[in-house]
Amino acid sequence: MTLTPIPPEPQHVRIQASGPTARLELNGRNMADQVREYQLRHTAGQIPECLLLLKPTADVDWDGAARVLVGEDPDPGPAAAQFLAALDGGEVERAVLARHDLLDGAPHEFTRALLTQLTEWALGKRQPGEPAEVPS
Repeated sequence: MTLTPIPPEPQHVRIQASGPTARLELNGRNMADQVREYQLRHTAGQIPECLLLLKPTADVDWDGAARVLVGEDPDPGPAAAQFLAALDGGEVERAVLARHDLLDGAPHEFTRALLTQLTEWALGKRQPGEPAEVPS
C-alpha cells in the first residue's frame, strides 16, 4: 500500500499496549474500540506517524484531527515483469521438469507446475539455482 501524507498539525497520541490489547488515545479520547489496527512509524529527525485502520463498525461520526494517510494499492505488473525478465529460461525449465508434482496426469500439468515453481520463487521458497526438494 502506498501512503500519501496530508500534513496537519501533530496530534497527541498515547498508546498503552498490554499483550494482545492496547489502549489508544488520540487527544485524550480512547479510540481502541474503533481501531482494527494501528501502525506507529518514526524516522529519525521527523515527527512520528500513527496510522489508524478503523473497524467496519467504527463510529461514522468520529470527530478528531490526525495526520491523514491515503493508501493506494501498488500495481504488481512492473514488479512481476522485472521478476520474470530476470529468470533464465533453461533454469526455469530444469526446475519445473525436476518437480515431483509434475507428472500427476491431470490436464495442463506442465503449466501448473511452471506456475507453482514461479510462485515459490517469487515468495522466496527455493530460489533459482537451488535444487528441488526430494519427496520423502
